[in-house]
Amino acid sequence: MKGVAEVATSGLRGRLTDMGPAWLAGAIAAGPATISALVAAGVGYGYDLLWVVVLSAPAGFVSLLLAARLATRTEHGIVRVVERRLGSRWAWLLVVDTVIVCGVAQLLIMKGLADVSASLFGLDARVWGVFWAAVLAVGLAGGGYRVAELGAKAIVSAVVLVFVATLVVAPPDLGAAASGLVPTTPPGAAVTAAGVLGGAVHVTLITMHTYTVRARGWTADDEGLARFDAGASMLVAFGTYSLAIFLVVAGALGGGDVAPQAAAAAQALAPTVGPAAETLFLVGILGAAISTLGGNTVVAPFLVADALKWEPAVSDGRYRTLLAATALVSAAGAFVGGNFLPLLVQALALGLAGTPFALALVMVLSYNVPGDRPGPLLSAAGTAVLAVTTVTAGNAVRQTALGLRGGVDPVPALVVAFAVVLGLATLALLTRFARELVADAGTSRQPAD
Repeated sequence: MKGVAEVATSGLRGRLTDMGPAWLAGAIAAGPATISALVAAGVGYGYDLLWVVVLSAPAGFVSLLLAARLATRTEHGIVRVVERRLGSRWAWLLVVDTVIVCGVAQLLIMKGLADVSASLFGLDARVWGVFWAAVLAVGLAGGGYRVAELGAKAIVSAVVLVFVATLVVAPPDLGAAASGLVPTTPPGAAVTAAGVLGGAVHVTLITMHTYTVRARGWTADDEGLARFDAGASMLVAFGTYSLAIFLVVAGALGGGDVAPQAAAAAQALAPTVGPAAETLFLVGILGAAISTLGGNTVVAPFLVADALKWEPAVSDGRYRTLLAATALVSAAGAFVGGNFLPLLVQALALGLAGTPFALALVMVLSYNVPGDRPGPLLSAAGTAVLAVTTVTAGNAVRQTALGLRGGVDPVPALVVAFAVVLGLATLALLTRFARELVADAGTSRQPAD
């Protein structure tokens, strides 16, 4: 007979072997945009935005739990569920939301990858953009991109370990850091705060997670494994990743007159790796971009294929063509001007503006699927994440709208318009849900004949 310790070890080993979907979400979350947001927050505002960093991992954990629960209870991806339960218009609005957010992220992540490649290896960044787009298209359409992703994840893991080591070598001022746990947003920091939170709570991660959970064949019986998977990925791995990067950068550079650029951010690693800090930081950005692009490229084609009733696999020529085209179009990102770090932060802020709608859909649908409704703890946590995400995104949109007072700039104007449309859709969805709850309550109170 096995002892208790042996059984526990065997159970833990089995869970570690079986988990996986949330780690794909975590790999996308731990991308160059999140690094950029953490750097911008630490350099620009010191420890003031620590509360957002600490909040982001639990919020991402809750959003993945909600997405996994929807997928295991319905045994379908989110677009199919929305279409069947709410109608095709709501499904296509979700598709458009995801395509816009993923498209902007795709272009700007590619810009970051191309710029970093040019800095490390020479040649023009535009040449690297075309090269990486071709690698992405051939790899994803042919199924060979997995090796590049695994190598990139190993690089990112090594760089994160260097950040953790730097925390030991040059520990932060814990007293000053503790003051950043008070939820306040310094003037001008709304977009940066939205970028930090958007790294973990994002429409891309929520929608994609419903498909990756289904691809593993998980059902309602596997919800415990889904919780363990999300906890290990978002709470532990992503939480350590984001906290280490932020504390190192805020402690070394926060409060100084330093622009949030890659070369400046690399200075924070100097106590551990010395002159190699800038190269190591750029290599980390390179690895994060390669790893994230693979997952991000797949999301929009997956949702479009689901909406069009295509088979979301490379065996379907239509899906394969759409996937390759999405990868090739991303080469245009290398032709975008400007510093990629603040651009990536803005991309995450845009993504957060599109996230409350996806979160609201998941929560509404969770009350309209087979089986028990979400428990009070998960319902309360989901409501809290929806509220915090909405307020944070709203503040970022407000800051963007105020910037239009001096004249209409097309890009910020489109961001505001995008946020307003989805905000109204979210309000309409929640109003409809509230009316249904009231109607159900009234029906249940009626006396039986």
